[in-house]
Amino acid sequence: MSRQLLETEQKALEINLDAGIYGAFAEIGAGQEVARYFFQVGAAAGTIAKTMSAYDKLVSDDIYGPEVKGRYVCESRIKKMLDHEYNLMLRRLRNDRPDAKLFAFSDTVAAINYTRTIKGDGWLALRFQLSPDTEPNDIVIHVKMLDNDNHLQQQAVGILGVNMIYGCYRYHTNPEELIVSLMDSLRGRIQIDMVRLSGPDFEDMDNRLICLWLIKHGLSDVVMFNSDKQPVHASEFLYRKHTMIVRGSFRPATVVNLDMIKKSWEQFKAEETVDPRKCALLTEITWDNLCLATSAEGVDEKDFLDRADILCALGQTVVISNCEQYVKLIDYLADYRIPSIGLVIGVQQLLTLINEKYYQNLDGRLLAAFGEIFTRNTKFYVYPSLQEGSEELMVTENLPVPEGVTFLYQHLLNSKQIVDVENYNSDLFHIFSKEVLYMLQEDEKGWEDLVPVKVASLIKEKCLFGFPFQQIEFEY
Repeated sequence: MSRQLLETEQKALEINLDAGIYGAFAEIGAGQEVARYFFQVGAAAGTIAKTMSAYDKLVSDDIYGPEVKGRYVCESRIKKMLDHEYNLMLRRLRNDRPDAKLFAFSDTVAAINYTRTIKGDGWLALRFQLSPDTEPNDIVIHVKMLDNDNHLQQQAVGILGVNMIYGCYRYHTNPEELIVSLMDSLRGRIQIDMVRLSGPDFEDMDNRLICLWLIKHGLSDVVMFNSDKQPVHASEFLYRKHTMIVRGSFRPATVVNLDMIKKSWEQFKAEETVDPRKCALLTEITWDNLCLATSAEGVDEKDFLDRADILCALGQTVVISNCEQYVKLIDYLADYRIPSIGLVIGVQQLLTLINEKYYQNLDGRLLAAFGEIFTRNTKFYVYPSLQEGSEELMVTENLPVPEGVTFLYQHLLNSKQIVDVENYNSDLFHIFSKEVLYMLQEDEKGWEDLVPVKVASLIKEKCLFGFPFQQIEFEY
């Protein structure tokens, strides 16, 4: 991906000098910097029809309407701002500027506060026409600020806003390049953990690919999309919810995966400390796992979408993460005050995790290393399997952990931070995803019985995972 990297001021000036781009800016909270870039570089009259800041909550409510949950840095707020400002632009300027590509930019941001209790995050959105007098497109972004200074965070929001506007008008024919350009001049200063593109010029855009690109290009370590195939953000549906995460390859999702999800989810919701009315279930695929599917460098996007299609068909909310180490995932979720986290893991994966923690921390950091993942509100739910080469079941009690970590491991069992998944179906332990994948690619009989009915139907319908295309022969 080769393109000329421009300074923020160059981007703003180029937009200002484009007579066909004209719009409004509405910024609340700490996001007061985007319009300033366009003013400072000159020729702003060619771009800016209006700027405003409804900083006071009562004033903001009077303009955009109240927020039911009382939160102002949220997706519903940015949507109300976008609708209001763009409709005003159309009503006021559609007739007087028939040749203009109109836009409305909005942001609502909370920067780091004096006491450091707020880390800094925000929502930014742009509604924009790519041709005069046409239906507009939308881009919506959530950003986490990493600078440890209020002024620097505000500056970062300003740069990001300019990158958004410039990218949407200059890179819209290459969405991946548009996504990468959002981070221009901002590496190490922000994380972008949700982007959603929509509109007539992006009808063929699968937003799940945007999730993949955010991880691929290092814009975030964690992204999510729902069963409707749309990116979502943790702050909108995980806040203060008990959360269970099932990690797997799902290549394809088998009846074993479904049993693991169902039984661990039932067990999690039955915990005394968990309110079953306030729970969320996520399925996770890590970047490393996606890379294992191909011998070439990088990730096979088709393979990723095949897995995504299956999980969406099963009604799952999906996490794509660069968190091979669980500690990164736990740290990410900590911002959303999740009362309890359940992590579902296969028994073989648990053994690998414990071995890695042990042998990598023989220098005396063993307690600290385990403490990073076995936090007060985190519990591992372990799904058993048959021991290799035998019919003996491997569970948490007979796991062959290294002798030097036996006492610590037993403490985790006694404190119920590691528990076995209960009520599992032991008749399924002979099923392995790799074998099912081979069978379906070769169209061997019986593979359909090893995956959920919905999954088998979808694999055949869309020829997922290399399932042979069945040419229909007609008799004349």
